[in-house]
Amino acid sequence: MRDPYEVLGVPRGASAAAIKSAYRKLAKKHHPDNNKNDSKAAARFSEINSANEIIGDEDKRKQFDRGEIDADGKPRFQGFPGGDPRGRAGSPGGGFETYTFRGGGGPGGGGAGFEDILNSMFGGAAARGARSGRGSPFEFETGGIGIDLDLSVAMTVSLEEAVNGAQKRVRLPSGKELNVKVPAGVVAGQQIRLKGQGETAPGHPPGDILITVSIAPHAFFKVDGSDLKVDLPITLYEAVLGGKVRVPTLGNAVELSIPKNTSSGRTFRLKGKGLPKTGGGTGDLLATTRIMLPDGNDAELEALMHKWRDGHPYNPRDGLG
Repeated sequence: MRDPYEVLGVPRGASAAAIKSAYRKLAKKHHPDNNKNDSKAAARFSEINSANEIIGDEDKRKQFDRGEIDADGKPRFQGFPGGDPRGRAGSPGGGFETYTFRGGGGPGGGGAGFEDILNSMFGGAAARGARSGRGSPFEFETGGIGIDLDLSVAMTVSLEEAVNGAQKRVRLPSGKELNVKVPAGVVAGQQIRLKGQGETAPGHPPGDILITVSIAPHAFFKVDGSDLKVDLPITLYEAVLGGKVRVPTLGNAVELSIPKNTSSGRTFRLKGKGLPKTGGGTGDLLATTRIMLPDGNDAELEALMHKWRDGHPYNPRDGLG
C-alpha cells in the first residue's frame, strides 16, 4: 500500500484531529454507495480505511514513524544497529522483531538452528541457501512489536439483504473470493469479522478479515434510522375523492385509505413496516403523497379546471407573503 499519509493527504506532522477529519471526508467521497458506477471505488475505500488503521491509531502511527512497520502494518527488519546483535524493537535504532531462544544444542546443531531462525524471520526466502540438516536444537518464541495481519474489505448489500440476511461473495485484495454470510438486521457501517482468514506471518496466528458493510441506495425507499420513507404517487381524483391505494413495503404491499381532500405532501405512518431496531421492535414506514397528473394534454380536464377555478377561487400561497 502507498504511504498512509499520502493516501489521506495529510503531512507527517498532522494532528490526530486533522487525520480524523481527512479520513472522514475521503471515506464519504469514495464510499461505494456514492460511486456505484466506479468499479475502483471499493479498492480506494479499502485503501483509505487501511491508511487510517495505521496513522489513525496512536501506537501504530508511532511505530510507522519510527520505521518499525510498513504501510501495511507489517514489521520492517532493520538489521543490528551498530553491529550489536542484541538490538530490540523499541530500543534506540531498533525496529526488528526479537526472538528468545531456549534449548541446548551443541556445535554440531548450529547450522540447522540458524536455518530455522532465518525461516522464521524472513518467511523462508532468505534461508533457502542455508545448509539443511538435522532438526534444530533450539526452540524460540517471537516478541517485540505486534503485527497487524488483519485485512479490511468493503462490501455493499441491498436493503432487502440487510434486513433479511443473505449469502454474498466478496473479493479480497489478493484476488481471492470468499462466500460471506450477511446476518439479518445488519446496518450500514457494521463490520463482519472472519476469524483466521486474514494475512499470515511466521510465528504469528493468522489475522482476520474485517468486512465493512454499506447499504446500496434503494429504488424508492429511503432509510431514516429504523424508519423507511417512500413517496406515494396518487391521482388527482384520489386526492379529491379519497380511496384505497397499495403501498409497497419490504414485505407484502399493504392498502392505505386516502381520505378525501388529501393534499400532496401529506405523510401517513404505517406502524411496524420499517426496519428492525437494535434493541428490539421495528420502525415505521412513512408514506408521503405526491399528486400526479396524467401524461399529455387532457382537454376535458382543462375545461373542468377552468370552470372550477372560476367558481371556486383560492390561493394556497397566502401565507408566503
